Amino acid sequence: MLKKMKLQKTSKGTQSIEERIQHIQKQELPKHIAIIMDGNGRWAKKRGLPRVAGHHEGMQKVKPITRLANKLGIEVLTLYAFSTENWIRPKMEVDYLMKLPQEFLSAFLPELIEENVKVEMIGHKDKLPVHTMKAVQKAMDDTCNNSGLILNFALNYGGRDEIVNAVQNILQDAKNGQISTEDLTEETISHYLMSKNLQDPDLLIRTSGEIRLSNFMLWQLAYTEFVFTDVLWPDFSEEDLLEAIEEYQRRSRRYGGIQSEGKEQ
Repeated sequence: MLKKMKLQKTSKGTQSIEERIQHIQKQELPKHIAIIMDGNGRWAKKRGLPRVAGHHEGMQKVKPITRLANKLGIEVLTLYAFSTENWIRPKMEVDYLMKLPQEFLSAFLPELIEENVKVEMIGHKDKLPVHTMKAVQKAMDDTCNNSGLILNFALNYGGRDEIVNAVQNILQDAKNGQISTEDLTEETISHYLMSKNLQDPDLLIRTSGEIRLSNFMLWQLAYTEFVFTDVLWPDFSEEDLLEAIEEYQRRSRRYGGIQSEGKEQ
C-alpha cells in the first residue's frame, strides 16, 4: 500500500537550507523531478477564497521551486499544469487557468533566460487558446538555446492520450514502411511519446494528500520513486522539496533487481 509521507521541516534540526543543500548535493540527485501540483482549490476554500485565488497562489509557488531545482543542479523539472480532463471544470475556472501561463511567463521569463533555464512543454498545443500557446511558445523560443534546467510544463496533457497517440503514429509509420512491428521495443514506444527527448522521472512528488497518478506520465513512471505529501501546493516550500529529495536519497532503487542492496546477486 502506498503511504503518504509527512514532510517534516524540522527533521534536520538546526541545519540551514544552505547546509541541507550542500549535504544533498554530495549524494546522488534525481535528474528528473516531476510534480503533480495539487491542492490549489482546497487551499483557497480553507481561506474562504474563490478557487482561482488558489490557482494564482499556486502559480507563484512555481518560481521558488524552479529556482531551487536549478540551484541544486536538477536537470529536468516537469510540472503537471493542466490535464486533458481539466476541460470539464467550470468555464470561468478554465478560462482563468488558460490566462496564467501568459501572466506567469511574462513576469518570470527574463529570470529564466538569465538563469539558463530552458522552457519546454508536453501536451496538445493545437487545443490550447491562442493567447496561452503564444505565451508558452515565446518562452520556448526565447530559451531554446539555454543549457541548464529544463522547466517542462505538462499542459493539456494526459498519459493515456499520449500512449494512444504514440500507438496511432507507430501504426501509421508501420503502414508506410518506416518501421517494422516485429522490431517494436520499449525504446521504440518511448521514442513516440511526447517526452521522447527527456529521460524518465526519477522522483514524482504529489501534493495535497491524494495518492494517485491522475493520468500523468503513465509510461514514464514505471520505475520512478513516489513521494506523496499532505502539503497543499500553494504551501509547498523549498524545505518541502529538500525533504522529498532527502527521502529519495534514503531509498534503494533496484529496478526489479537487488543490486543496490549490497553484493548479493
